[in-house]
Amino acid sequence: MRIIPAIDIIDGKCVRLTKGDYSTKIVYNENPLEVAKEFEANGIKHLHLVDLDGAKSKRIVNHKILESIASATNLSIDFGGGLKSDEDLKIALESGANQITGGSIAAKNRPVFLDWIKRYGGEKIILGADCMNRKIATDGWLESSELDIIEFIQNYELEGVQYVICTDISKDGMLQGPSIDLYKEIIEVSKVKLIASGGIANLQDLIDLKEIGCEGAILGKAIYEGKVTLKELRDLC
Repeated sequence: MRIIPAIDIIDGKCVRLTKGDYSTKIVYNENPLEVAKEFEANGIKHLHLVDLDGAKSKRIVNHKILESIASATNLSIDFGGGLKSDEDLKIALESGANQITGGSIAAKNRPVFLDWIKRYGGEKIILGADCMNRKIATDGWLESSELDIIEFIQNYELEGVQYVICTDISKDGMLQGPSIDLYKEIIEVSKVKLIASGGIANLQDLIDLKEIGCEGAILGKAIYEGKVTLKELRDLC
C-alpha cells in the first residue's frame, strides 16, 4: 500500500483543517516546499497536494506552489482543489502534477470530467469521492449533494476511472481512525484502486487499511501532530 502524506495549502502555507471547516485552520509550516523536501528526505515517494484556496474559489490558485515542489523534488504528486475547467487542468499538469483529483467537477459537471478521463486516461485522472453521511460533498466540502457514495464510484468505474480517493469528512482531522467499514464496502463492490483519506491516527490504522485492500492511504494531521513519525512511515514503506 502506498503511503501518501498530504499538504493542504491556504494563503501559500501548509495547513490542516478539521472536518473541512476553514475556521479550524492550523498553520503547520509557512513553506510547503520545505515540508515536501522533508518528506522526500525520509523516503516518501508520493504527495497529495490540495489547493484549499482553489477549492473555495472554484478555480486553481496555488499552482506556483505545485510547480515549486514538482521542480525541486522527485515526488509523484497528485493535485486537487479548484479544478473546474480545461484550463485549470492544463495549468496543473504543466505545473508538474503527475495525477489530478477531480471531485466537485465529477459531481457537478459530468461531461467535462468524462472528457478528461477520455483524453488523459484513468491512470492520470483520480476520482475524488468525499462524503458526509454517505453523500458526496463538493466545493471544498462547503456544499452537499444527494449523490450516494457507492453509486457515484460505480458509475465512474464504468467510465474508466481506476483510482478513487475517498474521504469520510466526519473523520477528517479527528485522529480517531478511518472509515474502515465504508472502505471495505467500496472494495467489495468495485475494482477501483481505493486511496483512503481521513482519520488516520497511528500505524495500526495504516496496517488495517492495507489489510482490507486499500491501494493507498493519505495522512496529514497524524504526521504534523507527531502521532506518526516519518521514520515509522519509512520503515512501513
